[in-house]
Order: sequence, then structure tokens, then C-alpha cells
Amino acid sequence: MAQREGRPGGAREVLRLAAPALPVLAAEPLYLLVDTAVVGRLGVLPLAGLAVGGTLLALVSTQLTFLSYGTTARAARLHGAGLRVRAVAEGVQSTWLALGLGLALLVTGLLVTGPVCRGLAGGPGPVADAAGGWLRVALFGVPFILVTLAGNGWLRGVHDTVRPLRFVLVGNGLSVLLCPLLVYGPGALPGLGLPGSAWANLAGQAVAAGLFVRALRAEVAATGGTIRLEPAVLRAQLAMGRDLALRSAGLQISFLSAAAVAARFGAASVGAHQIVLQLWNFQALVLDTLAIAAQSLVGAALGAGGGARARALARRVTGYGLVLGCGFAALFAGLVGVLPGVFSTDAQVLALVPLAWWFFVALQPVAGVVFALDGVLLGAGDAAFLRNSTLAASVLGFLPLVWASLVFGWGLAGIWSGLSALMLIRLAAVLARTRSGGWAVPGAVRSASVGRSPEEPATGES
Repeated sequence: MAQREGRPGGAREVLRLAAPALPVLAAEPLYLLVDTAVVGRLGVLPLAGLAVGGTLLALVSTQLTFLSYGTTARAARLHGAGLRVRAVAEGVQSTWLALGLGLALLVTGLLVTGPVCRGLAGGPGPVADAAGGWLRVALFGVPFILVTLAGNGWLRGVHDTVRPLRFVLVGNGLSVLLCPLLVYGPGALPGLGLPGSAWANLAGQAVAAGLFVRALRAEVAATGGTIRLEPAVLRAQLAMGRDLALRSAGLQISFLSAAAVAARFGAASVGAHQIVLQLWNFQALVLDTLAIAAQSLVGAALGAGGGARARALARRVTGYGLVLGCGFAALFAGLVGVLPGVFSTDAQVLALVPLAWWFFVALQPVAGVVFALDGVLLGAGDAAFLRNSTLAASVLGFLPLVWASLVFGWGLAGIWSGLSALMLIRLAAVLARTRSGGWAVPGAVRSASVGRSPEEPATGES
């Protein structure tokens, strides 16, 4: 039994990669809770400003996660092929890309902050002004946020999930310490108010990014690599980034549509939807750790030429995802009478929660399999398929049912039927793709357009 657990892709190895990834994924949401609590004591206006500004900043990291996931997929293949120099080079190029995109977004963001905040806040006024003041400081952290995403990506690709954990916890820990000091002021000194929250964010993000850059420079020095720009690698990363960004955009539009429709059914519906949606986001974080482990292991297996081993990994990871999803379903089914009350005491809100809750419970096993196989296909570099299947699921499943629920008055049941359709279409798509085996293309690189460096041997099926 112990020998079986120690095999490549066994539960022990998956847990070794997945366990440190969970605190990394959870660090930012947990910090946002602390940030919200600190700012919330200033009053309603600063809290509303933080909500508007934070939503805009979150869109940046959400849409550019390819710097993390795409880099992991490419670095893991090279790591599996024994080409650590090239794997680290993926980190170098993605870091250059992060800096370039970050500076471009910083300049653009500073130019459009006012109009965008006014648009999201419903027009000019104190909320838009508060959001703009916070965002103009927070935007300087965008390059650091993107460098951290790139750092997470290449380190996961070489199967190191411990250093990202340390770096992110140091950065977020500093932000947590500075936030109340800068917002309220130390001792008798006056605080900065809402902008103090943004300065605390910026300090933590700069420290975390600096730690990732230092680790990258040390790896480059140790492996004899280079920090020069490599246009061919940048083009390949951008191609994968395009696919993953479009996929994220489809999901974002779907969930924004759901929130907009829920708002039209009244405040109680929005509150009930928000409670269940936040729990959905929480369990997605946990399941994402399994996807990260699958991505690293599958990429390494294919890089080593092990198409058969990658397919076996996919089967095992699917099983782990199903078990984890069933466990979540049982847990949340048992907490239906307790957990919603932690988030709200409003009788109308609590009366509406069950309309979404049982959809949420039933979808847990589906989500466990879908997220696990997303990781498998990401590790294989099959980003174009994930883009197409996710966009199709959004356009054919989620969006029609969400907007039909508004027209026909279906309420939360219609909205969560839309999410169910999205997940079921995605489930059918990833299962069919995984069973086809067409994704399991062995080799140090997936795309022929990138080519191999002279040190890269041709790899075959093991």
C-alpha cells in the first residue's frame, strides 16, 4: 500500500504539491477580508469606495492568470524532460512579460481611473471619488501582482510549491500589519484613511514580488541561464495567454450577468445569491489546489515522453476530484441549517438561500471532476480546447438560462440552473477530451512554432 501511494501521481505526491498551494490561493481572499474589516470601521463611504476600487483591481489579476497557469504548463514539460535551464527560462520570460503588461496597465489605469470609477459607482459623487483615490495608489502594485503570478507559475512548474507559500505569506503578512497602522495612524499620529489600505497593499505586493525575482535570479545563476528576452518564447506564452484570458472573460461575463439578474429580483435575492456564491468560490479555491498538482505532474510526465503515464495520472486525479467533490457535497448538505446563518440574520435572505443551496450541493462532485481535469488539460497545454469548451458552455448554457430567468421570473432557481448547465457542459467536454487521449502529446514543448533549443532532445512515448 505504501509503495502504491508513493508512485508518480499517487495521493502522497499530489498532496505534497497541493497542500502548500491552498494557503497561497487563500492568502489574497483572506487579506481582503482583513482589509474590508479595517476599512469598514471608517464608515460606509470608504467601504463603498474600497468595494468599487477592489473590484476593478481584481479584474486585472483574474484576467491575467495565464502568467501563472500558462507558465506552469510550459515549465513543467521542460522540467519533466530534464531541461531545468529551459524551465527556469520560462520563468524569466514570463517575468519580463509581467513587467511589460504591468507597466502598460499602470499607465492606462491612471489615465482612465476617474471615468471607470464613476461608471461603476453609478456616476460622479463621493463613492467614485473614494474609489479613485484608492485605485490611483493601488494601481502601482499591478506590476508586482503580475510578477508574483509569473513567479508562482515557474516555481510550480519545477514542482516547488513551498517557496511560493513562504513568499506570499511574507508579503500578505506585511500588508496585514501595515493596514491598520496606515489607515488609522500609529498612536496619536493621524492615519491616511482609505488610501492607507492601498499603500499597505502596495508594500506587501512589492516585497512578495521582490522575493520571487530574487529566487529567479538565483536559479538563473545556478543553472547558467540568461535573463535576456527571447521573442519566440514570449510569443508562445502570449498565444496561450490569449486562450486562457478569453476563457476567463467568458466566465467573468457569466457571473457578472448572474449578479445583475439577481439584483433585479431585489436585495434579498442578491444577498442569498452572494452567500452561496462566496461558498462556491471558497470550494473552488480548494479544488484548484488539486488542479495545480495535476498541472505540474501531467506537464512533467509529458515532458519526459510519458503519454501513457500522463493518461494514467488523469484517471487518478479524476478519482481524487470526485472523492473530494462528494465530500464537499456531504459537508454542505449537513450544514444547510447552520452555515447560511453565519453570513446573514435577515429572514428574507435566509428564506431564499435554499433555492440556490441545493444546486450548490449537487454540483460539488461535478466541480471536483471538472476542476481536476482542467488541471490535467492545462498541464498538457491544451488551452485552445479549454477556451472553446468554456466559452461554448457559457454561451449555450449559463447565459441563456440566466437571462431567461429574468424574463420568466425564475429567480435564484433559474440563475443556479444556468450555473448547473455551465458545469454539466464543461463536464461532458473535459471527459470526452480526456478519454480521446488527443491532449497527451509527449515532448519538451507542445507547440511546433516554438521549436526546440539545441539542448532539447526529441522525446518519445515511454
